[in-house]
Amino acid sequence: MADKWTPDSWRSKPIVQVPDYPDKEAVADVESRLATYPPLVFAGEARKLKAQLADVAEGRGFLLQGGDCAESFAEHHADHIRDFFRAFLQMAVALTYGAQQPVVKVGRIAGQFAKPRSSNIEKKGDIELPSYRGDIINGIEFNEDSRIPDPERQVKAYRQSAATLNLIRAFAQGGFANLDHVHQWMLGFVKDSPQAHRYQEMADRISDALSFMRACGIDPDNTPQLRSTDFFTSHEALLLGYEEALTRIDSTTGECYATSGHMLWIGDRTRQLDHAHVEFFRGIKNPIGLKCGPSLDPEELIKLIDVLNPENEAGRLTLITRFGQDKVFEHLPAMVRAVEREGKKVVWSCDPMHGNTITANGYKTRPFERILREVEAFFAVHRAEGTHAGGVHVEMTGRNVTECTGGARALSAEQLGDRYHTHCDPRLNADQALELAFTIAENLRKESDTRLAVNT
Repeated sequence: MADKWTPDSWRSKPIVQVPDYPDKEAVADVESRLATYPPLVFAGEARKLKAQLADVAEGRGFLLQGGDCAESFAEHHADHIRDFFRAFLQMAVALTYGAQQPVVKVGRIAGQFAKPRSSNIEKKGDIELPSYRGDIINGIEFNEDSRIPDPERQVKAYRQSAATLNLIRAFAQGGFANLDHVHQWMLGFVKDSPQAHRYQEMADRISDALSFMRACGIDPDNTPQLRSTDFFTSHEALLLGYEEALTRIDSTTGECYATSGHMLWIGDRTRQLDHAHVEFFRGIKNPIGLKCGPSLDPEELIKLIDVLNPENEAGRLTLITRFGQDKVFEHLPAMVRAVEREGKKVVWSCDPMHGNTITANGYKTRPFERILREVEAFFAVHRAEGTHAGGVHVEMTGRNVTECTGGARALSAEQLGDRYHTHCDPRLNADQALELAFTIAENLRKESDTRLAVNT
């Protein structure tokens, strides 16, 4: 790999999972316009996230990363953003209690518009059309005009991301994230859940902790940390022309940052060592992620780490594992041992969604029980290896959708059609997401107890 990097050096490399635009001049025009637009996020914010992830890499925090599988133009509503943020905050409170450590909050939002596909073609009956690749590229409607890649969609995605970020910043800093409010929402979830008996003790202990702090004079009125929160955005950076156009030189450091989101990640289908996506990512200074599936050899992983994080900087690289619940013990231990052997500083995070997709009753779905088993296997491996299970990466929504089967309310395959709204992959609904958070919190307490036993 050449030593010299520029924001456009990826263009000389092979590339996969990108659209074939019919009008190349129109693409160049859109990218030129985007290059003049204001950044969506700022370099200082990305550095702040990297510092928080560095603590996670050193075992002093936990990463919660989650949100939509693919954002859509049609469902861009303030209520949807609010409901997602509300569920996400509740998950974070449960995890903070379980980990007894800070939880770094990173949403799959304000930029998660492009999706990799296993096939370039989608077929219905006798009709074949190009696959839907996310609203930033083409339309989900199954007709020829909709499936033609349109570069103007990048401008619409930029503007929607800006509006979403504006609202999220207001929620995070304007009182919506008040810890008292979040806990009251959580108590409502616990009360209504069929699994209330499992969650009540944890909810009661959080209530006791808040009451104790209030008795000591610590409350949201006089402690800003209890009424606001740091929240960061992330997405899979597939469309490199868009990412290049939004890459900026930080005036304080002279380094290049992708300003489309605080954290970007490379997907399992685009992590080829000599290809364009790895080339682009090696030069930007944002914290980045790398999806690691069962086809990734541990030694190849080490080579990727050397390219993507040559200075071995804590907080720079998050490894997001996605195996499927039945393959974790087959693949994860070897990866962990290789990383430990080489002394690499990484955050280990579990994506329990993508390896557990099945078809039921004519719908793509993900059984909650499989998702749960992958998470629990992830924690079991890290406990056995003496390493830190540092995060979870989930596709979820704050809405009451019916896309993943199972959970405390035992959603059946026959109920999937009731409220199946996803534009791409099935998501956990708000109740399932919170149920998962409580289960992870229990695992984090086990990890905390193991560390305490070792240290004493």
